Amino acid sequence: MTQPLLANYFPILVFLGIAAAISIAMVGGSVLAARQKPDSEKLSTYECGFEPFDDTRRRFDVRFYLVAILFIIFDLEVAFLFPWAVALGGIGWLGFLSMMGFLGLLTVGFVYEWRKGALDWE
Repeated sequence: MTQPLLANYFPILVFLGIAAAISIAMVGGSVLAARQKPDSEKLSTYECGFEPFDDTRRRFDVRFYLVAILFIIFDLEVAFLFPWAVALGGIGWLGFLSMMGFLGLLTVGFVYEWRKGALDWE
């Protein structure tokens, strides 16, 4: 019983082994072939050719991260809506109602974030 199951995964293991060998060879080749002499110009912050205005290692405002997380959450909604819209004719009323439940849950989350002030930028 376990023998056919392992046989099904053997091509995947071979593929992962080949991918690991190629990536190790590429990284090792670049370390050996490239010049490893960083100078101050290479290590400095690039800001369109100008000298840096401020320290680049300062803390970001947490609102940047909050906006990024909210974008990811609501962007995934589109990733679920497109295949649902394509298959809408075949999934029937159950598929339609489950997607309406999903959209309702997203709407409740959006209203909650709006009421909490997560979208306000002062």
